[in-house]
Amino acid sequence: MVEKKESRYEDSLLYKIRHSAAHVMAQAVLEMFPSAKYSIGPAIEDGFYYDFDLPRNLTPQDLEAIENRMREIIREHHPFIKKVISAEEARQIFKDQPYKLELIDGLEKGGMDEYGNPLTEKPEISIYTHDTFVDLCRGPHVENTSQINPEAIKLISIAGAYWRGDEKRPMLQRIYGTAWETTEDLQQYLWRIEEAKKRDHRRLGKELGLFSSNPEVGGGLILWHPKGALVRHLAEDYCKKEHLANGYDLVYTPHIGKSELWQISGHLAWYKDNMYSPIDIEGEEYYLKPMNCPFHIMIYKSQIHSYRDLPIRMAEWGTVYRFERSGVLHGLMRVRGFTQDDAHLFCRPDQMPDEIDRVLKFCLHILQKFGMKDFHAYLATRDPDKSAGESQKWEDATTALQAALDRAGLAYDVDPGGAAFYGPKIDLKMIDALGREWQLSTIQFDFNLPERFDLTYIGEDGKAYRPYMIHRALLGSMERFMGVLIEHYSGAFPVWLAPVQAVIIPIADRHIAYANTVAEMLKDQGLRVEVDDRSERMNAKIRDAQNQKIPYMLVVGDKEIDNNQVALRMRSGENRGAMPVVDFINLVLKDIAEGR
Repeated sequence: MVEKKESRYEDSLLYKIRHSAAHVMAQAVLEMFPSAKYSIGPAIEDGFYYDFDLPRNLTPQDLEAIENRMREIIREHHPFIKKVISAEEARQIFKDQPYKLELIDGLEKGGMDEYGNPLTEKPEISIYTHDTFVDLCRGPHVENTSQINPEAIKLISIAGAYWRGDEKRPMLQRIYGTAWETTEDLQQYLWRIEEAKKRDHRRLGKELGLFSSNPEVGGGLILWHPKGALVRHLAEDYCKKEHLANGYDLVYTPHIGKSELWQISGHLAWYKDNMYSPIDIEGEEYYLKPMNCPFHIMIYKSQIHSYRDLPIRMAEWGTVYRFERSGVLHGLMRVRGFTQDDAHLFCRPDQMPDEIDRVLKFCLHILQKFGMKDFHAYLATRDPDKSAGESQKWEDATTALQAALDRAGLAYDVDPGGAAFYGPKIDLKMIDALGREWQLSTIQFDFNLPERFDLTYIGEDGKAYRPYMIHRALLGSMERFMGVLIEHYSGAFPVWLAPVQAVIIPIADRHIAYANTVAEMLKDQGLRVEVDDRSERMNAKIRDAQNQKIPYMLVVGDKEIDNNQVALRMRSGENRGAMPVVDFINLVLKDIAEGR
């Protein structure tokens, strides 16, 4: 029996502090706007929010006033008092609050909780009161506002949010805030926010000339500029070579497929809302592919396989297209067309444990090459009411996934019932330089598609058997991975990935010829080099190179020419002084070999 390895956030004191702070904020807002209509205010990761229907738009000055009033309320030491009531009592209390009345209807029917989440059984209806504020809420909260540190709260921003996430419903004003146990924790969090702004891949992508998007092309469709395309090419090229060296076969598949293919796979039944409208081709419907799996399956089915042929590992950098609403598009992180480093593994049941172990180690090996050292994994297990396939297969697959995680020494949480209907999975999340988790690798069992497509292999006894199928995305999508990589390194890529590894800066025009000679020497060693021969001052050229995050700046003047040297400056600002060209080449090659 698999057990969850960490306590839930919802049970922590920090969660209660944040949930309680949301109520305190709502009280302050209602005092400022007595006619306001309020909806929901949950604790979330790193903070809380509350949604309001207000008579005017909020301003930054309003946030400051609300925050000051929150501190006053907190210092008044009000207890949080819970009371279980009937639906009719709740309607009387909130008779002037239409959003609350809608929530009460949902609670009474047992279909949704106060946050709009589906419920499996009819819940109790409860309210929490502190001071003059009362809210429809199931908790939990701190016992008293005195448990909220008034110097460890901060209102962060204002955003628009459709009621219930439905663009056809009213647009509300959402106030985001954060709360911590200590002022030190708050200051550290605020530093991370500011640092995250500096690292924002959208800003750096523009400043470093990596990528762009254009409304005339279409939302969520990325244009890769030469430098960004080169970084992506270097990443893909390394990964493809490693795949070939580790027993994978590369394949290519079309961007569209007939509707029949997506009917067999089940995508039209379960995934159609995320697919684009069909294309009519000679009277037949074709769809842009949202996933690569059916094509890899058809490659497998194109010939008869013996038990000796397995495992078969197919990998593709395949571009897929998924419908995302314009409101959720976000730089490289959420797009409509993206390239997955997708792989599908077909194996015998007896090969499955070793194959899982192998693929997990391979994922870690690749990610570590990109300087990603810290990971957290999640093991999603079966929901008995929403799963296909035999119980024994599920148990064997889950055991194999758990054992692989244990052997890899990875910290992981279990997500009970979180698997898709067709099999358990591992989600591997990378922890970046700011401590944020990013979903990258997924290892997903599938008992469904082999059945739907009638996949077989011939066993040693000459009979046909069903193979196991494993979906595996390693970096995830190249677009999202590049966004993560940019933010993790703040645009200062490791030397092996930097689009320009060194810039040579001649002090005067008479030094340009020597700069070009040094550039050719470096290029002969496979290094990516530019000569900055602009008529700018040397310090301006150094500053521009640092802003472009170029790892090495090589200044050359009379002294360097006389001694066949370069004067090395690092993008960090460190000045290492003059050294022979050959010594610099050895330094760079060593940095590349060590992944710096």
